[in-house]
Parts: sequence; C-alpha cells; structure tokens
Amino acid sequence: MLAIIPARGGSKGLPRKNIRPLLGKPLIAHTIEQALKSPNISKVVVSTDDINIYKTGLAFGAEDTFLRPSELATDNAHAIDNYLYTLDRLEREFNYDVRSFIVLQPTSPLRDSNDIDAAIELFYRKKADSVISYTEEQHPISWHKYINEDGSFENLFSTNLENRQRNQSTYYPNGAIFVFKRELIEKRDYYSSNSFAYIMDRKKSVDIDSIDDFEYAEYLMGKRSE
Repeated sequence: MLAIIPARGGSKGLPRKNIRPLLGKPLIAHTIEQALKSPNISKVVVSTDDINIYKTGLAFGAEDTFLRPSELATDNAHAIDNYLYTLDRLEREFNYDVRSFIVLQPTSPLRDSNDIDAAIELFYRKKADSVISYTEEQHPISWHKYINEDGSFENLFSTNLENRQRNQSTYYPNGAIFVFKRELIEKRDYYSSNSFAYIMDRKKSVDIDSIDDFEYAEYLMGKRSE
C-alpha cells in the first residue's frame, strides 16, 4: 500500500514544526521511519510545498517525493484536493496505480508501525472504504456546552440524547492514521456506511500543533526509550 505523508511548511501554532528536532531527528522522520518499517507499505511519499521538508523526506527514505503547488498548502486548502493531486501526479510521472492508500500525518509521532499494520489489516479484513484512527474521549461528551457571549450556557445536545449517552463511551479522530479506498476520496468524503475505527490509546494520540504538544510528545517518547 502507498503511504502519503502530507507536510506543509507553514504552521501558525508551531513554526517549522515538521522539521523541528524531536529526540535527535526531524519530527517528520519519525513518521517516515514508522511507515518504512511496516511490511504492508510498499512506497512512502512526502507531499509538501517546502523545499527543506522535501529534502528531509528524501534523506530519510521517502521516494518519488515532489513539491506541491502553494495553493494546496494554505489554511483554506482541503486535504482531499491534496490527496487527489498527489495520486494524479504519481500516476502521470511515476506510473503508479493506486486503488487504496494510507495517510500518516507527521504531527502524530507516537503511533508506531504496529498501529499502521493493524489499521491496514483491519481495512483489508473488513473490505472497508476507510479506516480512521480514533481515541476515547476523556470526559463524557454530554458535559460539553455552548457558552454564549454573556457567559451563559446553552445545551449542545437534547436532554434525551444526554441521558442516553451518560454511560456510553465516545471517541474522536486523533489524526494519526487514515486508510482510504481511492473511490471514496474521489467522492470527496472520508466516511461511508463501510467505514471503521481503529482505536488507539490516548498516550499514542498526541497531535502536535503547539509547543506544549511538542514538549508533551517529547516527554512521552523519552519515557519509552528509558
């Protein structure tokens, strides 16, 4: 299976985060190495608008990597457009024939190759349209409220829904793993009635967007290596 690692150069929360050193190597290198370690992945491609990320990807073993247009790397750009552009260019320039692929965001360095393999195997076993990694909410979702401008509360859910969910676990996507059938992405969707969750532990679900996230990931990865 093809692995696409999308990594843009700009980041408002933590500038240059994708090549920021994490335990002695650029952040993106951890994801490249995880993908290369997986026996289920045949090719690893970094999709970026940034020349330094491009060079880093090649240095750590990514293949057929290229620079994508700047309009696909803005805050308003849709990830699906980037995936479709990447697949189209790989087919035109490198003779790829991609029916399914996995997206691994470099901002989730605590997933490992076992997670990648398990998600891909789930995708094949279920003959899924997509498999997306999720982690359990720390608090019941029924606790969530809207807060109005005057500071007052407004219910997010109806009372009946809150009662039904009181003892039911809820989950959110952690951003670590997305396995897609190409046909689904061409319909501009991530989910279908044949989509499934790959559940991950919360400690593997850090998604780096700020210096606090980065330092927490660094702490957890450091503890692993002790």
